[in-house]
Amino acid sequence: MNPPGTAFNAPWFEDFSVGDEFNQVPAVTIHEGYTALHQSIFGDRACLYLDQPLCQAVTGQKRLLVNPSLVTNIAIGQSTLPSQRVMGNLFYRGLRFHRPVFTGDTLTTSTRILGLRQNTIKPGRAASGMVALEVGVTNQDNETVMRFWRCPMIPCRDPDADTGQADDFSIMPEHLSDADIMESLPDWNLEPLTARMARRIYAPGMQLRLEARDTVTSAPELVRLTLNLAMTHTDASRSVYRRRLVYGGHTLGIAAAQLSRVVPDIASILAWYKCDHLAPVFEEDILSSLITIHEVRQASIGRLAKIQLEVFAERALDRAVQNQETGAGEANEKVLDWRLAALLG
Repeated sequence: MNPPGTAFNAPWFEDFSVGDEFNQVPAVTIHEGYTALHQSIFGDRACLYLDQPLCQAVTGQKRLLVNPSLVTNIAIGQSTLPSQRVMGNLFYRGLRFHRPVFTGDTLTTSTRILGLRQNTIKPGRAASGMVALEVGVTNQDNETVMRFWRCPMIPCRDPDADTGQADDFSIMPEHLSDADIMESLPDWNLEPLTARMARRIYAPGMQLRLEARDTVTSAPELVRLTLNLAMTHTDASRSVYRRRLVYGGHTLGIAAAQLSRVVPDIASILAWYKCDHLAPVFEEDILSSLITIHEVRQASIGRLAKIQLEVFAERALDRAVQNQETGAGEANEKVLDWRLAALLG
């Protein structure tokens, strides 16, 4: 325990060692308050997270299905104990839901350091490094709910540090197999969903763009709701952009909500093949998604779809100028490349 008056110090890049575990975080029981607040931020229209009688007819559960975006946001938030000083989360890999989550379930997350790689040393740039994190999520019955890998960038304590860390990050899986996706299929009856929403036809290569865009609001509130400790999301003075950086899961939540509007017969997101944050997002940015259907095929239940979401941020002119001054991006640029597997009715 720290003595009175001693500040708790979040770890720097030099403080990590491969194999370190960060498991002493609060478990979270997902009650209806969580789902209501999450819905108020994103407005996701996917039926099974909103309609209890329909959800029960499909899943056989009396409890309401929890939006996968809320599950991942809580899991990521629980995994931020080692990444409190994060400059930005660069990417996610191999995220797969092993089983669905319903209201009343309790999620526990464990996080382990898999690899460390310092960024190239450049004159005039403070030293930093990338941290490969393996994250596992279990429920109250100790069943695996989800597993994924993510890569935050963390500053060094010594701005001139040369740590020599150069691990191979191929330890994070680049691909999910069809067998992996099939294992994530739930034992549901999708006929009631199809009867409600009607089956849509999605051809490979089809591109869909929603006319209505979304402005990023309630960014710090989502961070606090999901126990995210990253300082850059709540304290502008700790951000390399001198502005609060919007948590990456916020961008993903908006993208998922936009997907639910143009693909209304979606039952659930099963897995993420890859997810790359290409540029920062800030509060009041206006986000739009270009959705590409890469593949749709019949499965044992419903249809499996491989979908790509490319998210673009439009920034107000005065903020765009400020962003360019701080290296934070252009007035309108791609901020996310997200490729996922979804279950359709």
